[in-house]
This record gives sequence, C-alpha cells and structure tokens, in this order.
Amino acid sequence: QLVPDDITVELWRQAIDAAVEAHKFKPDIDTLVLDGIPRNLGQAKIMDEMIDVKKLFHLACPDRETLFYRLKKRALKENRLDDANEQVIQRRLDIYEKESRPVLSYYPQELVTVVDATQPPAKVLLEILQSVNDGVYEPAAV
Repeated sequence: QLVPDDITVELWRQAIDAAVEAHKFKPDIDTLVLDGIPRNLGQAKIMDEMIDVKKLFHLACPDRETLFYRLKKRALKENRLDDANEQVIQRRLDIYEKESRPVLSYYPQELVTVVDATQPPAKVLLEILQSVNDGVYEPAAV
C-alpha cells in the first residue's frame, strides 16, 4: 500500500522547508534537483502549485538486460536482497511503466532531456550536470 500523493508531497514540502530553515537550501540562489518525486501524475499536479519545473531528465535504458543487471547490482550494493530478485525488478518496472512514465508526457517535451543510462554512472552524472549548468534558471519558488 503506497502513501497517498497529497501526504507524500506534503512530506517532501516539509523536508524542503526544513532545509531552507537550516540554510541548507537557498531558493533564491540554489537550483533544486529532485530525484524520485514526482513519481506519478497526481504528485506532479500537486507539485505544480509549489515549483516551476525548468528541466526534466529521463534516464533511458532501452537494453532490458543492462537495466536488470544494474538494478540487481544496486540492490545488492545497498543490501536490499529482496530487490535483487528478478520478479521484484520486473514488478517495479511494470509499476514504473504504469505510474511514472506518464509523468514524462505531462511536462512540455522541450523540458525533457533524455540521458543514456547505459553509460557509466559518472558519465550519466556529468551529462546531467552539464545540461543543468548550460541552462538559464530563475530562482526556485518554494
């Protein structure tokens, strides 16, 4: 059973507010990069009232074998042995296709940058950082 979207977004909002209060995030000068939220259209629509999305990164891995290998390796590295099971991985991918992939279509396509996730992780990160730094961004509204 998943936490309802409004509660998930509210918890995220509280974490951002706490970071601002602790001076760890300065909305007037920092760029906010989100990973793992929004996970579905409901969360994206709620968050529309809170943030102005400037860019969206889609880490694409069309090679299923590579995708399964990486997800299994990550699960083992993080000592989440249940997540290394191929059936669990397939279920997660099915949920992604049903719940998360539609988020990519929700935003204007000019905001979506596709990154080849089959590259080594350091290259994926470098490509994202280069894309973020080349853009012109307004301060985040939190």
